[in-house]
Amino acid sequence: MTYFEIAYTAIGGLGLFFLGLKFLSEGLQSGSTDALQRILATLTRNRVAAVLAGFFITAVVQFSSITTVMAVSLVNAGLMELKHAIGVILGANIGTTITGWILSMKLGKYGLLLLGLGIYPMMASKSVATSAIGKLLVALGLIFMGMEIMSGAFELLRGNPALVSYMHLFDAQSMGSVLACVLIACLLTVIIQSSSAMLGITITLASTGLIDFHTAVALIIGENVGTSITTQLAAIGANTSAVRAARAHVIFNIFGAILFVTMFPAFVSFIDALVANPADMLNPDGSRPHIAFHIAMAHTVFNVINVLLWIPLLDYLVKLVVWLVPSVGEKEVHKLKYLGNRATMAPEVALQQADLEMDNMVEITREMFNLTRDYSVGEQHDKAAFERIKHLEDIIDNIEEEMMNFITTVLTDSVTQAQSTRAYGLIRMADELESIADSLQSFSIYRSRLYKQKEALSEEAWVDLKTFYNEVDTFVGRVAGARKKRADSTRITGLLEEAKRLNKMANAMRDRHLERLRNGTCQSLPAQTYSDMFVSLRHIKNHAVNILETYTN
Repeated sequence: MTYFEIAYTAIGGLGLFFLGLKFLSEGLQSGSTDALQRILATLTRNRVAAVLAGFFITAVVQFSSITTVMAVSLVNAGLMELKHAIGVILGANIGTTITGWILSMKLGKYGLLLLGLGIYPMMASKSVATSAIGKLLVALGLIFMGMEIMSGAFELLRGNPALVSYMHLFDAQSMGSVLACVLIACLLTVIIQSSSAMLGITITLASTGLIDFHTAVALIIGENVGTSITTQLAAIGANTSAVRAARAHVIFNIFGAILFVTMFPAFVSFIDALVANPADMLNPDGSRPHIAFHIAMAHTVFNVINVLLWIPLLDYLVKLVVWLVPSVGEKEVHKLKYLGNRATMAPEVALQQADLEMDNMVEITREMFNLTRDYSVGEQHDKAAFERIKHLEDIIDNIEEEMMNFITTVLTDSVTQAQSTRAYGLIRMADELESIADSLQSFSIYRSRLYKQKEALSEEAWVDLKTFYNEVDTFVGRVAGARKKRADSTRITGLLEEAKRLNKMANAMRDRHLERLRNGTCQSLPAQTYSDMFVSLRHIKNHAVNILETYTN
């Protein structure tokens, strides 16, 4: 083969490998919605739970970049504390080591078999679970086929004396060559944006005999530093807390690299002693049959030790990044910015993020209800509260717009029917919550009209208005609480009956208002304002009923 043929063979194998990683991530996620939700629910408990959550999510999705970008996004949204986000990112570093063990299995010759077994259920099965299993088999088949093809190309290069002598310049037998390997691996990982792919290349080069174990370990250290760039990209344009989380990722990866470089010979010897059979033992054909397991072990031990060292120092790491990235006094706008590479963010993870953002919208709406109530019952116009209501409405507008754009992008990907239904339900709910926020702001504007004109409603009108406000507030809260229990048809039916009761209550209050107009106990301006405020509350109730409809789809 010519060098050109070798090059496109290796690149083609790498392409199959990349596609297999993507399918593996999507296949694992498609059947793990409930598991991901339970894991995400643990994120705010403590530092250990955060690390475990980061580990398990990364083990499920097989992309540490997805987990780290998600953590930065959640901090940016105000849904996670900085310390816990750093814990999640630490856990992701351990979770990504699972990939190394998968790649270390010598199953290249079975790639076509796995592909053949999985392609039919993936393409033709109507069962989500069966389709997901098929996709997993196809993914593993593509991964092993890709590595086999890359290995075949690299084996041809092994017979080139000039190339072999060049590779020996980076044999990691001296401190200079160790640092050179770390730098090269870091740069290549930054370029291809996948430490898993670089790990696969490292294992393939080592297994074919082009590099020895010392070189492979040095490359692993560089790959861990290079993967931090994904987090930095996710923090571009984000708020201060998100930038701090991204900086923490770089700090503990660089710290780990420095630590293991300084004790490099001892670390390599320790791994060689830990795994049976010498790593650099050569077969007659020049390959290294045992080095893949040594590399997977080195990758795991490196990340586990680094994380264990940082867990008790997490508070100090938080203080360090707070000092490195000080707050400049800007007004923080908490919202998810959904950054990261959509090519590696499978639909299930994207919908999980959108679902968390919906929780954020609900919380802001609840705050608007409380603030609007306090403003409305005050004795005089509270400018700060009035401006705060407007500010919260602006935030919800921004989030709703981002939610629309983000979910629309998700729907352009290959999604299941269930995922499509969830996505459209989230779009509609975001729109209804934005409308509720608009109505609450309108309610506060109508109330400010009475303050400015120094007019007042009658005592009876105030009692009706406050009663209906509290009823609508409670109803919206119950509707929002039912979102996590969509399968509970009895609960939804009860809420629809509650909406009918509110309609009857509203009609009775309208009749009493008309009676006050007829007998002259209500003046024209207060009467019009009362009507406007009351209509705003009815609109809110109607939007809440529309949200209920998304639960039954």
